[in-house]
Amino acid sequence: MNSPLHIIYVPPSISSQEFIPGWGFLKGGVRVKLCGQVHKFGSDIDTDAIIPARYLNTIDPQELASHCMEDADATFSERVKAGDIIVADKNFGCGSSREHAPIAIKGAGVSCVIARSFARIFYRNSINIGLPIMECEEAIDAINDGDQVEVDLETGKIRNLRTDKEYQAVPFPEFMQGIIAKGGLINYVKAK
Repeated sequence: MNSPLHIIYVPPSISSQEFIPGWGFLKGGVRVKLCGQVHKFGSDIDTDAIIPARYLNTIDPQELASHCMEDADATFSERVKAGDIIVADKNFGCGSSREHAPIAIKGAGVSCVIARSFARIFYRNSINIGLPIMECEEAIDAINDGDQVEVDLETGKIRNLRTDKEYQAVPFPEFMQGIIAKGGLINYVKAK
């Protein structure tokens, strides 16, 4: 399975506000609006459900992606498409501090995770690898599995395309937007 970068840079021939299916909206070559189908999960999805420990003998994102979420949904890796979005209830990413969990999610092509709340270390690991995650309590109850959702990373707006309802997450501070835009903390520091 090919995994898109979460933020893409495009040649000048593509307009600065063009929509690219599977990628979302671009602004100056950086993807700021994500669009994808929702895969919904419940509360307390721990890192072992995201990527079971039996697969931690690799750090290859594609190998991890092939087992992503398999203990929570055995068909997830077969159904997920580039740009899709995970929506979950509270305490997503709890359990161990393994960075393999957000790597597996990103490797599977998931463009964003929206949850009522995240385990703090999962939150930090996700930002460190450039995986956008957003907390938005009101969106969780209103978004269903299979819905199409649009997420604006600059403003924190989440729109359910099925119902045309909008929800407001807290947008990332500018420095965190910079980390995500560079694809993670290492690339962000290298660019400074």
